[in-house]
Amino acid sequence: MPVKKAKSASGHRPKVTSKIPKIEDMSHGEQLRKKIEDRSAIIAVIGMGYVGLPLAVEFGRVGFKMVGIDILDKKVKTLNAGKSDVDDIKDYEVKELVDLKRLHATSDFTQLKKADVAIICVPTPLNKTKDPDVSFILAAVTEVAKYLHKGMLIVLESTTYPGTTDELLREKLEATGLKLGVDFFLAFSPERVDPGNPKFQTRNTPKIVGGTTPACLKVAKYFYEQVIIQVVPVSSTQTAEMVKLLENTFRSVNIGLVNEVALMCDRLGIDVWEVIDAAASKPFGFMPFYPGPGLGGHCIPIDPHYLSWKLKSLNYYARFIELAGDINSHMPEYVVDKITKALNTRRKSVNAADIIILGVAYKRDISDLRESPALDVIRLLQEKGAKVKYCDPYVSIIRMDNGPDLRATPLTEQLIKKADCVAIITDHSSFNYQWVVDKAQMVVDTRNATKNVTGKKKVFKL
Repeated sequence: MPVKKAKSASGHRPKVTSKIPKIEDMSHGEQLRKKIEDRSAIIAVIGMGYVGLPLAVEFGRVGFKMVGIDILDKKVKTLNAGKSDVDDIKDYEVKELVDLKRLHATSDFTQLKKADVAIICVPTPLNKTKDPDVSFILAAVTEVAKYLHKGMLIVLESTTYPGTTDELLREKLEATGLKLGVDFFLAFSPERVDPGNPKFQTRNTPKIVGGTTPACLKVAKYFYEQVIIQVVPVSSTQTAEMVKLLENTFRSVNIGLVNEVALMCDRLGIDVWEVIDAAASKPFGFMPFYPGPGLGGHCIPIDPHYLSWKLKSLNYYARFIELAGDINSHMPEYVVDKITKALNTRRKSVNAADIIILGVAYKRDISDLRESPALDVIRLLQEKGAKVKYCDPYVSIIRMDNGPDLRATPLTEQLIKKADCVAIITDHSSFNYQWVVDKAQMVVDTRNATKNVTGKKKVFKL
């Protein structure tokens, strides 16, 4: 039975009044939430690259004022001129936000004084011994600590080993005397950027968030919900850090497996691509991965080594990670061996051979060269005395570590016909592979780009 509300002695229902708390009476978490809700929060993104710029654009679109902090003066000038240097973000998207005064780039870290949220999106490379280089994270959090103030949320998005947020960031920020989870808030949310992906971008890719305290998680989750369709909270920053490493270790290990299967099939005289396509017809229990000339990009070749390094400190050897890394890292050598053997079928030596590399970006239809296996293939061929040129509509110049820079060569009929071998390293969709096979003396295809062409007698597949 429904409960009736009591009446006063006069017969009228009492008037219910609710007192709206003043901003100064709210906790720092409540104050920040209100600023996020009414879009008055100022957001600073440290590192305006493939992760930081798309994130800044998404928050700018919904009305937040963004401060993009980057140590590269060229990048700062490019962004403030309304231009993008990231494949997935168009110039007009940056210009619109700059014109609306919702995005301003700077190299001045004092801008953190007025920021309510600071998102760290800096690189996390490996050094020569494959140990994590967290110097960019340390430099960023040192600057944040200088300007840390009450009611501020700090989120690390850079991929790193489990424990980084607690062991490195928390210590520096708590050293300021402010109380974590009360005065300021700290979280980790791994980036999940897939450059060139036409289906999944920042907004519709689920976002993992882990906080150092329940209050931190609550604030960080609410913050990302302003622009991300699905936010997935986890119990800790360590869990969130591990999620990203699992995702990329999964890919690295499975790519390592299929690369080894490719080597096996080569010895057995079997077409590995046919094997994979046939296996993929199974509607359960199998997920197709594909071989290639090696791993590229910032994540898959690097992230698993963060986990492996961390486990070594706990006296545990990550065998799958190390084995997959070994196989994947040697694929450029296998490609060069395949090119050498292909030349030998025409009684040509790789020394002084004219070789054209088709595609040098680490994946199709983007300009990103980070960790691209094409760079290793070119270097190895040059070391063997080959005369190497490359064609790539997205990459105009390659800064080589071991020699003079290389500039892209226009893809012409004369160039292809003259070449002793054309090696397809990155399968850009703009290349006409039937035309390439028709005009070339021989083709080494590392991506199965020639799957549907005719005249395959001159094609040597991975």
